[in-house]
Amino acid sequence: MSKKEFIELYEESLEELIKISSVLTGTNFGNKVEFCSLISARTGKCSQNCKYCAQSSHYRTDIETHPLVSKEEVRKTAEDARKNGASRFAIVTSGKNPEESDFDSILEMIGEVNAVEGLRSCASIGLLDKHEAAALKEAGLKRFHHNINTCKSYYPSICTTHTYKDRIRTIELVKEQGLELCCGVILGMGESREQRVEMGMELAEISPNSIPLNFLYPIKGTPFESYIDKIDEEEILKTIAIFRIMMPDISLRYTGGRLLRLSKTGMAKGFDAGVDAVLIGNMLTTIGISPEEDKKMLKETGRELLV
Repeated sequence: MSKKEFIELYEESLEELIKISSVLTGTNFGNKVEFCSLISARTGKCSQNCKYCAQSSHYRTDIETHPLVSKEEVRKTAEDARKNGASRFAIVTSGKNPEESDFDSILEMIGEVNAVEGLRSCASIGLLDKHEAAALKEAGLKRFHHNINTCKSYYPSICTTHTYKDRIRTIELVKEQGLELCCGVILGMGESREQRVEMGMELAEISPNSIPLNFLYPIKGTPFESYIDKIDEEEILKTIAIFRIMMPDISLRYTGGRLLRLSKTGMAKGFDAGVDAVLIGNMLTTIGISPEEDKKMLKETGRELLV
């Protein structure tokens, strides 16, 4: 389908879109939903000026910052995540690039995650060079997470301290190493419908294994603190359905912001629209939904946890 045809799809009713997208989700993922979890292994004091982010040193926010945690803390958190049903666990650090002084410790953390039976390691540690990507692969990392966040045409409105091209280069390095890729977006940052279609088409070209779907959580102190009305529930659900139509066999994952942006009914409807995976527990700097509540939602919607 063309860009124009995808934009026209937004004019269809949500029910009509879900009729199409739910079939594609069922064909490719059945009724199984994958859980993942994360640890914010280093929080805050980031040099980049991404306008949505509480961790940027360019803005005054009330988050608690901390240096790199110990590998023991990573192991314990990973074990707890597995007990809660997660089959993937991500080590996440703030900053443009991995800190050289932290990198060897992060490599050790990957081993700690992989040592938890039934858990696969992920990492989100910023822009990489070729050496770092190779070292992550050698350490046993299964999947690297690096979002495009928005489409190429809107990126300069979101961040000016690095470029969309910088992100694509890291994505290319990750794929060159044969690592799985998690690459997604943040919806509700003032982008247009056309730009949401661009996001989807760009993601389809990248062809990641998983697409995290974040919904802007306006943080006080950031330039986007007042962006509460930039997207509504129906628009979110339509976008999920259109992404599923664009990318029938790529995992679509609930991540940050759903507690604020979606009602309980809307969250459940998101599974019909195309969601087949969920980030459980707390996010990087905001409160999430308890694993128990997410398990309850799976049961209520007739879905089963992928183990």
